[in-house]
Amino acid sequence: MTTNTPGWQPPHCPNPDCQFHQHVSPAWRYKRKGYFTRRCAPKRIPRFTCLHCGRNFSTQTFSTSYWLKRPDLMPRLFLQLVGSMCNRQAARAERVAPSTIQRQASRLGRHCLLFHTLQLQQIGPTPEIVVDGFETFEWSQFHPFHHNVAVDPATGYFLHHTDSPLRRKGRMTEQQKRRRAALEASLGRPDPKAVRKGMAELIEVVTRGADKVTIRSDDHPAYPPAMKRLNCEIEHRITPGKQHRDQHNSLWEVNLLDLLIRHSTAAHKRQTIAWAKRRQSSAEKLAVLQVWRNNVKRRWENGAAVTPALLRGVADRVLTVRDILKERLFRTRIELPESWSRYYERGVETAALAVNRRHGLTYAF
Repeated sequence: MTTNTPGWQPPHCPNPDCQFHQHVSPAWRYKRKGYFTRRCAPKRIPRFTCLHCGRNFSTQTFSTSYWLKRPDLMPRLFLQLVGSMCNRQAARAERVAPSTIQRQASRLGRHCLLFHTLQLQQIGPTPEIVVDGFETFEWSQFHPFHHNVAVDPATGYFLHHTDSPLRRKGRMTEQQKRRRAALEASLGRPDPKAVRKGMAELIEVVTRGADKVTIRSDDHPAYPPAMKRLNCEIEHRITPGKQHRDQHNSLWEVNLLDLLIRHSTAAHKRQTIAWAKRRQSSAEKLAVLQVWRNNVKRRWENGAAVTPALLRGVADRVLTVRDILKERLFRTRIELPESWSRYYERGVETAALAVNRRHGLTYAF
């Protein structure tokens, strides 16, 4: 039941300091407190008061469009972000400022982080996973990083992702080498163990609750050390990275995800001018793609109407964007993994930028 449905009742108190915020019981009491009107539909918004803590709230408090001047943008922007449209293209299409698109894209990313975490809590241990590092860059090619990703090969379900900053490598001219040295002298050199740490957190999250798991990966040297401290038995199957990447490759599902990320995200296309300016924003948009991939996009384009989430048992049908955005999710009620807490708080900093604003707004979840 959505917040606009007649007879809607608040599921809990929205005040994080109220005892009925986390755990709702029949003892919770609230009362109606009139309504207020607004310009967009529905124009009449019911209000309520929690009789325990005295907090006033309305149906909009539990809506994903809470405190938005343009609530109509979110469903369309969701599809534009996974349709390879960059921020300025979306701004021109919607006739709004690029900053509006950026703010709503960040909000969508935070919502999708919470949405996927709730789904992940419903999933039992995954007996076999495929992991990989999707390499891209922020700000310039002198600041590469990995999106570490994990996929369930049986269903194609995109399980989790983290990030790891890298040092620029490969063939460089003498001028590029001098430029890299100057940047490292002023900004610092990326942690040489970042990939190991990012992959360790990724695997720890996706193997939580499992006694034994099989992990497929390529021959990256940082992966075996990342698996040493896990609390479950690991069988590591390595496929050489130079092996032909077709459907017969054991890493096919994660290679397919890499293809979808490049195909569906403007920032990750080859020879693009829409590259990510911040690693933080890249992680937020990847969270949107993750929820779309698992719940909206069909597993097979020409096959049965099923999604990875439906095959994994965390959805009963192919979801729509409005299903995903039907209600607000509260950060104070959902425990996020460590790296995702940083994503939610916009705590991932781009070293090349002097200003890295965190998410400190009171009403914009």
